[in-house]
Order: sequence, then structure tokens, then C-alpha cells
Amino acid sequence: MDDDASRALTRYDAIGGQPVSEAAAGAILTIELGAIRENYRRLKARLNGVRCAGVLKADGYGLGAAQVASALAKEGCDIFFVALLGEGIALRKAIGPGPDIFVLNGLPPGSEPEALAAGLCPVINSPVQLKAWRGTARDAARNLPAAIQVDSGMARLGMAPADVEALAGEAGAFNGIDVRFVMSHLARADEPQQAANEEQRREFERLRKMLPAAPASLANSSGIFLGPEYHHELARPGAALYGVNPTPYAPNPMLPAIRLDAKVAQTREIGAGTGIGYGHTNRADRPLRLATISLGYGDGWHRRAASAAWFEGVRLPFVGRVSMDSIILDISALPAGRLGEGDLVELIGPSQSVDDAAGHAGTIGYEILTSLGARFHRRYTGG
Repeated sequence: MDDDASRALTRYDAIGGQPVSEAAAGAILTIELGAIRENYRRLKARLNGVRCAGVLKADGYGLGAAQVASALAKEGCDIFFVALLGEGIALRKAIGPGPDIFVLNGLPPGSEPEALAAGLCPVINSPVQLKAWRGTARDAARNLPAAIQVDSGMARLGMAPADVEALAGEAGAFNGIDVRFVMSHLARADEPQQAANEEQRREFERLRKMLPAAPASLANSSGIFLGPEYHHELARPGAALYGVNPTPYAPNPMLPAIRLDAKVAQTREIGAGTGIGYGHTNRADRPLRLATISLGYGDGWHRRAASAAWFEGVRLPFVGRVSMDSIILDISALPAGRLGEGDLVELIGPSQSVDDAAGHAGTIGYEILTSLGARFHRRYTGG
């Protein structure tokens, strides 16, 4: 991405193809690319020389795959993973030739020519996908790159052990395939005490010995913290890059990568007994001062997510239900007149993290990040 395009993307986000300026948006999402770069450096330091990819699926966990890829490339990252072919095609257009882009879910039947044209590497998860890519290589009259994924005990993606064993005895099974990596995925890496981690590691070692010799990749974000025996030749962090805690059993070793601030749309004073919001689920037990902010579940803010905003270190609790486009705050703890229309209050930032917000919603930081909506103005810093 050239500098002019990068600067344009720091100023606007697109809604239906139309730019949204900071002045026009109801909330501001600040993405700290400098923090993402530092998180990559911290993970690299733990890997002690092992190569480190960047996982950019779901548009860089909702933060902008192109912008994140550009930032990580400045740290020497030249391998990226996306989930879907469409994501890979879009990322290739954004970042140009050079870095390897692997498609984790593999290629839908019939889409192999599109992947080839975009210079993408499929992650082959089944004998069907293998056969199709082998045929594409034959038609192209050259070897084509791919990763081979095996299911070591998650039952999600990857070749089943029986498939691997069958392929091991099949002559020419990998003809035309340049196997870049053999990989698998850990199901319980964020629970280091679980025996399932070691069971999966051992099964992975068993299965990959039956496949063409190639560098191995097993560790996701949390897997990096399980120790060197899980690192192999390539680690694939995702959420940790974006500030989600990869060690939920311990303090977060990553820097926060986002801040979300919403604008105050209106303030008011109400008397005791006044019903607040849909269904009057809250009724004032005393005179209150309220502020309505321009953010709601239409922006991906879960109705059960963090139940307060913050302003100058003061907690402002939600009152009433979260609406599609707005949330009502009790601002009685602030001096009268201190908060007015257009002022910003913090939803995610120094006062409450992505993981804090997720805890209130009974979910995980991954879901909070990937739910953040398109109506925000997105401000990129530190790239």
C-alpha cells in the first residue's frame, strides 16, 4: 500500500462505499498500529528465532487487514494467513506481490483458478482439496505452493488421521504440490494445564512424519506461551497481535491495540420516578443527569458488553437497555455541565480493555473485536 492510500485510510472508513469523516461519525475507533508492531516484536522475542506469521482473518480481526499487514511488514513479517479466499484476494490487491498469503479454510470447489491468479497459497484440509490443487498444478504445468493441515485433535479443519495414513501409501499423492508447511491447530492452548495440548502435539508429530518433509507450524497466539516444543518452524499468532490476552490465567503480556470513544449526542436532567429507555427497565430512584451516546448494538456493541463508559477517569454506568444506535449513561458523578454534546467518552481504552468488555458479555475478546461495526470513523496511528 502506498503512503497516499495509507493516509486516506487513516481519515475515513467506508459505509456503502461512502467515506465517513471523523466529524460525521458517532464514534471513533483508534487502531494503534504501533502497539500491534510492538506485540509482534514481543511474540518474536518469545519465539527465539522461529519465524512468525500474522493472522489477518476477518479483516485483521475487524481492525483492517491491509493496514495491519502494512504495519507488520515493517517488522519483517512476510507470511500472512486469512480464513477465506475472498479475504486473500482482497489482501493481495491491497498489499501487492511479495508476501505469502495462506487461506486457512482451503479453496471452495471450482475457485482454484482465482487463487492461482491472485498468487495465494491454499491450506489443504482434505483429500478433495488436495486432488483439486494437484489438478490445478498439472494444468499450470508447474508446482504450486500449499500448506497441508492435519487434524491433531480439534475436529474442525484438517485431514483426518485416516486420510493422512491413506495418502502416505499413495504414490504421487503430492505431485505438483510445493508443500511449504505442515500444520495443525491447538484447541486448548489457553489452558496450559490441559493434557490435550501435549496429546495434540504428539499426534501432530506422528502425522507429519507421514507427509512430505516440510517446516511445521502448530502454535497459535496462546500456543507460543506453551514453550519451545510447540514452536516448530513457524508460529501463527492472531488475537495476541491485537491486544487480546493470550494467557487469560495471567496478566496480559500484550499491549492494547485499540481505543473506542463514542460521542455524546444529548444530555438531560430527569426527576425521580422517570422511566429510562426501552421497556422502562430502569426507573430513576432520584434526580439524575443523563447523557445519550451515539453507539449501540448496530455498531456491534453487545447488549451485555461492558456496562459503563468512562470520562476523565470517572465511571459512567449504563442505564436502561442498549439500543441499536444509542446508549444512555448516568453522568451524575460528574460536575454539572462538565460533559456536553460532541464530547467523547471511552468504551474501550485505558479504563476497560477488550477483555473487560468481553467478560461482561460472557464472550471473548475475539468476538468484541470482530463485531466492531462499519459506522465508526477509524483512526490509525503508529503505522
